[in-house]
Amino acid sequence: MAQLNQAQRRIHKAAIRLFAEKGVTQLNISDLAQEAGVARGTIYNNVETMEQLFEQVASQLSMEMHQRISRSFIGLEDPAERLANGIRFFVRRTHEEPHWGAFLNRFALSDASMREMFYSQATADVLKGFGAGRYRFPQTHLASVISLIASATLGAMFLVIEGIKTWREAGSETAELVLRALGVPEEEARELATTELPPLPALD
Repeated sequence: MAQLNQAQRRIHKAAIRLFAEKGVTQLNISDLAQEAGVARGTIYNNVETMEQLFEQVASQLSMEMHQRISRSFIGLEDPAERLANGIRFFVRRTHEEPHWGAFLNRFALSDASMREMFYSQATADVLKGFGAGRYRFPQTHLASVISLIASATLGAMFLVIEGIKTWREAGSETAELVLRALGVPEEEARELATTELPPLPALD
């Protein structure tokens, strides 16, 4: 995706907040301009349609998170540890960037690019873990397993958004339960889910 200029970055950040707050993919030009701190003309110069803006924001957000998590997995071979970390990365970032988490929570399963973010890396790691005997489930259940992981992660993010759990509680508890559901022994699942979570690498 092409590099965004300063105005586009401000518009995208404002759009994430407004899409998340309103729960719809259509925004008022005046509201967007006010939230972004730019003139209406700047919106018209940088946004063709609200549908296109939503898709750009969703695609950029998905690509950025996917790349950062992929970088964090360099040198980390255990599929179960990768899965536990991946779940907690999403939950921790929801705590750090509430509008980001709220945007994902509202649209992750209804937008194709965001579903791809959730499903692609998880599918590869689950298949790797299954092939290595790390996980135990009927292979015909793969689609349901991936759906379970995505839904559990979004549920944990919701607990953080609503202030019901801290990110550490929601992230670790969810990661442990998912690993146990995939056949990882209870004590090992808890250890993997509560180990210190490294920083999420930034993109250059």
